Amino acid sequence: MNVLLAQPRGFCAGVARAIEIAERALETYGAPVYVYHEIVHNGHVVGDLAARGAVFVERIADIPEGAVTVFSAHGVSTAVVDEARERDLKVIDATCPLVTKVHLQAQRYSQRGFTIVIVGHAGHEEVEGTRGSVTGPVHVVGSLDDIEALPMTSKDPVAYVTQTTLSIDDTRGLIAALETRYPDIVGPGLDDICYATLNRQRAVQQLSRRVDLVIVVGAHNSSNSNRLQEVAADHGVPAWLVEDETELQPVWFEGVKTVGVTAGASTPEYLVQKVCERLNELGAGSVRELPGLAETVRFRLPEALRQIA
Repeated sequence: MNVLLAQPRGFCAGVARAIEIAERALETYGAPVYVYHEIVHNGHVVGDLAARGAVFVERIADIPEGAVTVFSAHGVSTAVVDEARERDLKVIDATCPLVTKVHLQAQRYSQRGFTIVIVGHAGHEEVEGTRGSVTGPVHVVGSLDDIEALPMTSKDPVAYVTQTTLSIDDTRGLIAALETRYPDIVGPGLDDICYATLNRQRAVQQLSRRVDLVIVVGAHNSSNSNRLQEVAADHGVPAWLVEDETELQPVWFEGVKTVGVTAGASTPEYLVQKVCERLNELGAGSVRELPGLAETVRFRLPEALRQIA
């Protein structure tokens, strides 16, 4: 059995920046540093930071007044920002700049009188942050049925934005349905889907042509990791999403000659290597990385941390 590694895979610039922000906050201010939501969707990353003194909370009210607080990479609502200010929290914002761009885009549309439609998964932290950054009417759609149920008429001014970690193919179909129902709708097309999501999905499409099975290493609550599994399945290849090597099942590999491995944008590379080691134990011979796009995107740290550094 051979193993092919997709390229690119793993950390994107937004995730790397958010983790570095949390690490620098701990180094600069000492423990505890409070983090609102998981800094990124990966239990291993969260566990490592927790062991170093990060305290993860789901409510701003659970953070002591005046404490150092990091907002996760997924972004937060205006109400969360206001609540943090009321509690005099020392906030360091780790929101991915590409998510911030979507917030600003939605706000501009809303200020111009458009009803906003967010194409994404209701309940996801990023979508809830975007929804909560807009003061006017907002609707979230994740399916054709959701679009059919929208209350606006074809004459109403409607604009859309999208979650950054969606499947390209699925999003294209939903945007086409929105444009059919609302001929004058405005929006960014597929431009809101982040470069890393796009690059990893394309790499999995290419990988799927060469393998009998795909393993996606990523958290089960990671949107972009789930989309990678779906992309492989959509190309006719069985695909499994695993948090780490302990979730691999030997029965999956019976009769399999070539396994493809990739990783979501919030997955550290050491987890990929542990999966490969486990595949070796299950009978894999060679492990080879496919050629692929080299990502050079880097995002600057917040001004407060740059000044300290």
